[in-house]
Amino acid sequence: MQKNALKAAMEAGQPCLNGWLSIGSPFVAEIMAAQGFDALTVDVQHGFLDYSHAMGMLQALRGTGVTPLARVPWNEPGIIMKMLDAGAYGVICPMVNNAEEAALFASYMRYPPRGTRSFGPTRALFAAGDGYAQEANEEMLAFAMIETADGVANVEEIAGTEGIDGLYIGPADLTLGVTNGRLAPGMDRQEDEMIEVIKRILAAAKSAGKFAVLHCGSAEYGAKAVGWGFDMVTISQDVKALAGHAGAAVQTARTLLKG
Repeated sequence: MQKNALKAAMEAGQPCLNGWLSIGSPFVAEIMAAQGFDALTVDVQHGFLDYSHAMGMLQALRGTGVTPLARVPWNEPGIIMKMLDAGAYGVICPMVNNAEEAALFASYMRYPPRGTRSFGPTRALFAAGDGYAQEANEEMLAFAMIETADGVANVEEIAGTEGIDGLYIGPADLTLGVTNGRLAPGMDRQEDEMIEVIKRILAAAKSAGKFAVLHCGSAEYGAKAVGWGFDMVTISQDVKALAGHAGAAVQTARTLLKG
């Protein structure tokens, strides 16, 4: 089967860039894929899309050289297996709070004897090619999201769970969780207490020999995170890119017209 280029790049120590797809459109996915990302994540949790949209988006990524990932709505076997069957090469699972939940997530990602994944890769057989049944267990990436106070408290055990390939930090929910709402949610945290938590999660991943990924709000913060030791950073989202460019163009035009 076609190998997981993202996994190979991170194993080789290459800093990787991930983009975020929240608009349910294959064309938007195709446009984002042309921008040079190593991976693109279809957000089935908070994105404005359903499974049918996600399928078309994964199809649009085929042959682009970009590794397709999916963020599922929850740690639930049906949707995790369905996204893998659709051709995702990795799954980001939200709200993983302890080693037991991590172990369940890992089991959904792989076929027996390493897991409990049901065999029926309807599209993946075509998208990934021959040998999928024999090789998929080694190629799929399982990223557990650490974004709650419980997740942080148990992060070392989660990182050490067999079958978990990496930890993915969602700073917005993480901030809400560890400060009990005292700080507003958001990316690119500047507070010393939040940076300390982020670095603790990073250290747990590295100590366990796992990948570490940080969701960022800007390329500048992403570069800083790579300097801390993160293997991959998410630096752009389709919704914000569209709104940001359109808003800047309108503002520039109105300023010029006033002149």
